[in-house]
Formats: sequence, C-alpha cells, structure tokens
Amino acid sequence: MSSVQVIDSAVLRQQFKTGKQELLQAFREARPTIAAASALMRKLARHVDATLQTLWRQAGLPETAALAAVGGYGRGELFPYSDVDVLVLLPDGMEAHQPGALKSSIEAFITACWDVGLEIGSSVRTLGECLGEAAGDVTVQTAMLESRCLAGSKPLYKRFEQQLAAAMDARAFFRAKTLEMRQRHTKFADTPYALEPNCKESPGGLRDLQVLIWIARAAGLGKTWPQLAAKGLITPFESRQLQRNEGLLSLIRCRLHAVAGRREDRLVFDLQTAVAESFGYQPKGSQRTSEVLMRRYYWAAKAVSQLNQILMLNLEERINGSADAPMRRINAHFLDRAGMLEVDGDDLFEREPHAILETFLVYQQTPGIKGLSARTLRALYNARGQMNSAFRRDPANRALFMQILQQREGQTHAFRLMNQTSVLGRYLWVFRRIVGQMQHDLFHVYTVDQHILMVLRNVRRFFIPEHAHEYPFCSQLAAQFDKPHLLYIAALFHDVAKGRGGDHSDLGAVEARRFCRAHGLSKDEAELVVFLVQHHLTLSRVAQKEDLSDPEVIAAFARQMHDARHLTALYLLTVADIRGTSPKVWNAWKGKLLEDLYRLTLRALGGAKPNLEADIEARKQEARQILALHSMLPDTETPLWATLALSYFARHDAGDLAWHARSLWRHVESGQPIVRARPSPVGEGLQVLVYAPDQRDLFARICGYFDSAGFNILDAKVHTTRSGYALDTFQVISADSDQHHRDLVSLVEAKLGQALAAQGALPEPRRGRLSRRVKSFPFTPRISLRPDERATAWLLSISTSDRTGLLYAIARVLARHGINLQLAKISTLGERVEDTFLLDGAALQQNRSQLQIETELLDAVSLPA
Repeated sequence: MSSVQVIDSAVLRQQFKTGKQELLQAFREARPTIAAASALMRKLARHVDATLQTLWRQAGLPETAALAAVGGYGRGELFPYSDVDVLVLLPDGMEAHQPGALKSSIEAFITACWDVGLEIGSSVRTLGECLGEAAGDVTVQTAMLESRCLAGSKPLYKRFEQQLAAAMDARAFFRAKTLEMRQRHTKFADTPYALEPNCKESPGGLRDLQVLIWIARAAGLGKTWPQLAAKGLITPFESRQLQRNEGLLSLIRCRLHAVAGRREDRLVFDLQTAVAESFGYQPKGSQRTSEVLMRRYYWAAKAVSQLNQILMLNLEERINGSADAPMRRINAHFLDRAGMLEVDGDDLFEREPHAILETFLVYQQTPGIKGLSARTLRALYNARGQMNSAFRRDPANRALFMQILQQREGQTHAFRLMNQTSVLGRYLWVFRRIVGQMQHDLFHVYTVDQHILMVLRNVRRFFIPEHAHEYPFCSQLAAQFDKPHLLYIAALFHDVAKGRGGDHSDLGAVEARRFCRAHGLSKDEAELVVFLVQHHLTLSRVAQKEDLSDPEVIAAFARQMHDARHLTALYLLTVADIRGTSPKVWNAWKGKLLEDLYRLTLRALGGAKPNLEADIEARKQEARQILALHSMLPDTETPLWATLALSYFARHDAGDLAWHARSLWRHVESGQPIVRARPSPVGEGLQVLVYAPDQRDLFARICGYFDSAGFNILDAKVHTTRSGYALDTFQVISADSDQHHRDLVSLVEAKLGQALAAQGALPEPRRGRLSRRVKSFPFTPRISLRPDERATAWLLSISTSDRTGLLYAIARVLARHGINLQLAKISTLGERVEDTFLLDGAALQQNRSQLQIETELLDAVSLPA
C-alpha cells in the first residue's frame, strides 16, 4: 500500500464545515430556482464524497474492502441536512482472517467521520450478509438499490451490484413498496393538503416519486424519468411534469433545511413565512406570504399524487403482466378492466368531451368498479385543456354534473376523484380558486377544498343506513329529507368564497345562486340552497352564544328559519360542517346545544306559543318523578326550589333539577360550600354543581381551581338564591384525554371544596405554553360589551386565541369590579375561543368604569409578549 498523506482531523473538520457553509450561503443568496437546488444537492454530495474518500484512505482499510453510498445519499444528491448513509462492504471471509486489525480500522474510520462533523449512518456487512439481509428486509433492499461506490475495491462493488440485481424479485418488491406507501399515506391522513405537510413523506411528497424510481429500477425498467418515458411507461409530457414537480419539491425542501438550519422536512407554521420570504414571495391581497408558498406546494403535491397513481398502475401492469387482462364493455365509451374503469381509446376525451364527466357517473353507477385505470387517469390528465368555458356552459355537461349529484350513492368517492384529477376545479371554476387554500382561523385543520369535501362526506353519511349509529338524530332527519342533492350542493358552496375578503357566506350565496340558475334548479330548490350557504354559520352561532332559555331568542331564530324544512336542512349542514373542521372541534356538549336549539325552534315553527310558566311546571313535574324513582320523600325539592327564581328553572332540564334537589336537600342553609360532581349525562366530561354562600370572587375561585387542575370549562350557569347562596353548574372536560372522568368525581368534589374554603387573594393565572399554531398565526382579540335587547343585563363577547388560564383571567377582572355573572357560554373552536357572558353590576352603568373593564379584559386575553 502506497504512503498516504495524513490530514489532521481538526483541519479536515474545518475544511468540511467551511466548504458546506460556503455552499449553503451561495444557495441562500442565489435566485430560488430548481437549477440552483439541483446544483446545491450535487455539490453537497461531492463535498461529502471527497471528505469520506480522504478519511477512507487515511483509515488504512484493506484494498479488497469497499465504501458505498446508500439510501438517498446513494443517488448522488444530498439535501443540506439529510442523512449520510454509508456501507462498508467486505468480501466474504475477510473477518475470519484479520478480525482484530480489521475491526480497529473500521472503528477508526467511523470515529473519524464523526470527528470531522459527518453524522453518518453506517453499516458493515460482508457481501453474503448484504444479500441475506436484503432478502428479508425491503428497507435494506431499497437502500442498497440506490448505491454507488465511493472508495475501495471496484470489483467487489461490481459483484455486489450484480448479485443484488440477480436476487431481486420485482413482483415481491412492488407488492412490499405498495403496502409501505399505503401505510405511509395513512399515517399522514391520506392527503397532500395537511396544513403542516411533510414535503418528503406526505402523500404527494418526494417519497412518492422515489418509490416509482425504486420499483422501476428493481424491475429493470429505468432509473430516470426519460428512461421510463423511453420504455413507454409515461409520456414525454408526463416525464417533463414529473421532473418539474420533483424539482420544485426539492427546491422547497432545500430552502426549508437552509432556513431551519437543521434537518426539518415538515413545513411547520413556525417556518412557513421564513421559507416563503426566502423565495421572495410577497402577500397577495388577503393572502399571507406563507399562503402563497403553500398554494404552490399543494399544486405540486397534487400533480405528484396524480402522476404517482398513473405510473403505479402502469408499473403494476408491466411487472405483473396484467396489461392483457380481459375487459368487459360497459358502454360505448368505457370498459371494466379487472375492476378498474378503462377508456375506450386514449383520445376519447378529445373526441367526446362529454365523456369527461360521464367517467364519474359511470364510476358511481357500475357495481364492482373500484377505481380508474392508468389509461383513464392519463386521459383525464391530458384532457385538462378541453375543460374550458364552453365545456362549463355545455347543457349536456351541466346535466351530467346534476346526475352525479342525484345518484343514489357514490358522491363522496366521485367528488374526491374529481378533485384529485382536477376535473372538479375545471368544471366548477369557483372551486378551483380554493384548491390548496390554507385556513388560518386556528380551528380548521384542512385546506378549504379538503374541508368542503369532508363536509360533503359527512352530509352523505347521514343518508347511509350503515352510518346511522354515528349520528342517530341526523340520520333520522335525513331519512325524511326528499332531495339530498340540495344539501350536497350547499356543502360544495358553503365555503367556496373563502379568502376573497368580505363575508364568505354572502359571497358564496351569490355563487350558489348562479350555479342553481345555470343547472336548472327550481325556484324553491335554489332558494333553499342559497339560504343554506348564506346562513351556514347562523345555527352554530345562536346555539353556542345565546341564551336558549330565552323565548325571544328562539322566536327570532325561528323567524329566520321560515319553516321546518329550512331548519332541518340547516341543522344537518351545520353538524356536518363542524365535524368537518377538525377532529378536536366537535364534542357531545356542542351536539346537545345544536339539538336543543333545533327542537325548541321546531316547536316554535309548529305554532306553539311560548308559555314559559307551563314549560317550567312540566319540567318540575318530570323532576319530581325522577326524585321519586330515586326513593326521595315527597317535597324533598321544596326547600331549594322555594329560594330560586324563574330563570333557574328555564335554564336547566328536569334531570338537572332533580340532581340538584337530591344533592342539596340537606344543605340548603348549611353555610358551607357544597360541591357535587357526576359524569356528564350528555357525553364526555363532568357536570359539577357548586352551592356556597355568595361572594364577590366565587366564580373566579372556581375557574382558578379548574385551571390549576387541568380542566376545560365548556359551559357555566350561575344563579343566586333569595337566601344569598350561589348555585353554579359547570360542564367540564379534563385536558388529559387518558383520564376517565368517572374516576375524577371524588377528586373534584374534595379539592374544589378545599379551594372554595380557602381565604386570601386570588392567585395569578397560569401562563401556559402557546401552541406553535397560535404563535405563528396570532389572532387579534376582540371584545364587545353591550346591553341586551331588554336592557336588563349586559352581553360580553370575547374572541381570542385559546390558552391555559384564559377563563380564569377573565373571571378575575370581573370579580375585581364586582360584576355578577348570570350565564357563560364557552365555545372552543380548535385553538380559538368564542365566549359569551351575560352580566350585571353597578360598574357597567358608568361609561368610565365600563371603559376600564374593557381595557383590563383586553389586557387579560391578549397573548403574552
């Protein structure tokens, strides 16, 4: 072995660090182009190559061993902070001849790599071990598939390549990578439209493109997009599209690494703006800088998803030899190829543009069809230019679109397919504007188009008997609704005007009216659809912000609804909408509020005159019956009920009245705080009853306990008896989802009782950690304080970002000014809160003190600096 000049590790470390920094700095300063990203990745790989080759020479390893780059590094392209995976390849039997010296040399090489700042992932295997492990582990097989020789014995590496290729089972590899990709897609919710997507692993990310190349390489069909085009697996146009979108995703990932200064493949909220600014993007109208970037990302990810689907089907046909599978003709335009819908000719959509929408109608109508074939997907991809304004105005196409909406089944999958293939946005041009549009309202977790399709899915499930157990009341109402397609149209249009500025409900109603007119809906049908779009937030707002025990609130809402049909349709759309924003937004308490408002309004629409006294008497009688079932003596309730005003009975149902009476009948004049809790009758959480001598800061102390104990308050009702006691009820849930609420009953009763018995000043609210989303997209707090319609109380409305201790901070301000709370409606929408309080107190009658209260409340709810 010839002598090798040894370079000190400290010098090598500095050279490696300086070289990488210079490459990254040049990239940051260069125009953000695909070519710049591609050049950076190649130069980084060569820079690492040179360092590894120097260290390999200095380590004194045998000439018969080899060093190979594997995994992503093996492609000869390296992202700024990606893994550097290497394989030390040994000939079979070498370890037996010189075990000690060989082991020391390998350890010295790996240590030297880390010493100079190369955070490598290393493996040491003989040729036989490589082939054995590759046979049993598809991940190892994939890493070795993309390898290249860096140093050492080229003959050994050549044998490794040849034997790996000979041992490759293309069918088994295809099956394994397909299952792996499905599992990965499931992990990322099967959507490229997550608000914080992983640009490498999410559906539509770089991994979806790498899987295609791996499978093609394993089958000997090519290593590059042009090679796949030459084999007839993709068209030259698709090859260019794949290269362009891969380049864009690589550019975004390079910029993301450069901005983060670490390996970070998620476009998290904290980094989106900085990455967008590194591209030189500026806000566009109401669009944030980050939204400009994310819209571009989503369009690229959508294209990758489409092309991945086409090429995966083509690879399956080529590898499994299913291209010549027998086909069954469905009609003049389509065939059934082993359960996939196949076009009758690649130029079908050019010859017959009407067949574009017919594709989805046939998909719905034909039993056994589980998807679109590669040929059909490709034909749709290439037919995008056909879907112009004339296509959208064509009466035949409008009739086909209405047929798709009016089918007995299949709308959910048909519309998802239409969106995936870009047909939906090209037919409904207004829909195209919201594809890939983010929503920074702190509670939606999907882009606007994905949210709309989720709401459509939810509405559709109300009409499917198999899903009746999910929403029994909704399914019951849906079974009596004769034209489901009107609800589907409303779902499609309810948020279609998001992001334009102005009221999206009003703007969406204009678009819905235009659609109804163009598609031949009757006057009554169109009026219902427009009504639903315009008022899709109304039912939720009234249920969660107003006092449903007030007959005037119900009467006013009933006047807005017109009739039972409008009310039922709006109720179904509202439940579907809330369920489609985020898995965290819906809870059983919200469901109860919506259902209570629906039933009260339906009764008012039926002509029943508000008769509060009769209603309360019926409620009392039902409560007495419940008490009797619990073996309580007659008149058990009298001592408590005699001290309470009419508003108490109006705001509680019979079950609550009976529980309160049963809990307090021996404690009406006890003088001590009484706390009782039970699992909530309406779903998850606890219902907590507090009965104590009234004091100025009582509500604040209760909120302080719930804050410190990690409970979220969903609802609060506050009453004061004629004998000076507070009777307050709370609906709470534990922030710890692993806690069983039944187990918390005794704990809450004991600890809250102790907190109320304590004297002294109120403790400071906790300043909990803010979520990344709240930090990245702060929501400007809004406060409204105004008299109610009868001028007997005040309505305080607060909208702000959610955080630990928020309600307690509000309660402390109210207590400080001696303000009494009658009712609190707490509405948490993801990471935003919309709280409404009914108040009274002398301080509210003076302009100066009112201004002071509002200022202090704004300070209390504002985010910490």
